[in-house]
Amino acid sequence: MQTIRLYFIDTVRAFAILMMLQGHFIDTLIHPGFRDPSNALYRVWLYFRGITAPTFFTISGLVFMYLLLRAYAKGDDAPRIRKGLSRGILLIGIGYSLRINVFNWLTGHFNTNFLAVDVLQCIGLSLILLVGLHLILKRHSYVLSTVLAIFGTACFVTEPLYRHLAVPALPLFLENYLSKAHGSVFTILPWLGYTAYGAWLATVFFRHVHRPKFKLLTILTFLGVGLLLIHCSSWFLIQLYHATDVELLKASANYNYLFTRFGNVLVLFALFYTFERFLKQSLITKIGQKTLSIYVIHFILIYGSYTGYGLKRYFSQSLTPAEAIIGALGFIVLVCLIAFHYAKTNAFLYGFFGRLFGKLRKLFQLIRPSVK
Repeated sequence: MQTIRLYFIDTVRAFAILMMLQGHFIDTLIHPGFRDPSNALYRVWLYFRGITAPTFFTISGLVFMYLLLRAYAKGDDAPRIRKGLSRGILLIGIGYSLRINVFNWLTGHFNTNFLAVDVLQCIGLSLILLVGLHLILKRHSYVLSTVLAIFGTACFVTEPLYRHLAVPALPLFLENYLSKAHGSVFTILPWLGYTAYGAWLATVFFRHVHRPKFKLLTILTFLGVGLLLIHCSSWFLIQLYHATDVELLKASANYNYLFTRFGNVLVLFALFYTFERFLKQSLITKIGQKTLSIYVIHFILIYGSYTGYGLKRYFSQSLTPAEAIIGALGFIVLVCLIAFHYAKTNAFLYGFFGRLFGKLRKLFQLIRPSVK
């Protein structure tokens, strides 16, 4: 699994983060008049934009659960559990901090935009929930696999029930994890489903990776199941609806983007797993080790985290396709250069934000008595 972790997983994460960079840049800055679904280039771009987040969530679940299982097999998973919980909390904190405009706060202008939930909060909460499942079921590997697979499937099938969910009775802080009504970009459902599927794949890898021909069988399975999900999952849900007369299955089939995108993810996994030996020690694997750093840097540059001054402020929805494509390529290079110069791995940002939040907590503890 060391080889898989180093070359297969990191290349998938690198692909996802690079697609995210170009996707956010173009989506934020291109003029709306050029969003033409009849244009083949635009459709290709839209396809990759649609599978970026599912890829990232799935690979995050795979990596995290595998590391937990490996630590447990060695008889010492307590440090990994503590590390997982702290990183989950830290990701949530970083996600919220990226939406803070310090200048507005200093001048007394507050709003609830910073409470909106984005990808980091969802991944952070997903990791915490995976730790909980691991603690409960780590002694029963096959039960854990089954629960993860069922949970991922349930998240996808029940999507029509929470598609337009609003829970005004909950505090806004909690409602934003369930509803997009107040500006959340991601919600815990259905994205937790991809993380659960990734964790389920980790249990399969952990049990079988050392078996003969595992790689070949896995590639063929990823490819076969992925293509079936892309082309046949809606049909299968309709057949289940006819057999059971459960309206939820029909509603899920008629807007079936979750299973089809998971199929796209599996096809990508098969592709990168096939060619991993050509990517050993390559630049793309190094990019895959800096995904958090790259995410934070790109968010600051595009959306103006902390200061309000980003590319969106000056070029929002104003670029031509040629300008957007050239700009996206330059933006990718710039962000990666900054990440490589300032951060050796994601641990750099974990350490930086960990120290920052620690100092803020101590400051709060000092001023709290005077506030009382």
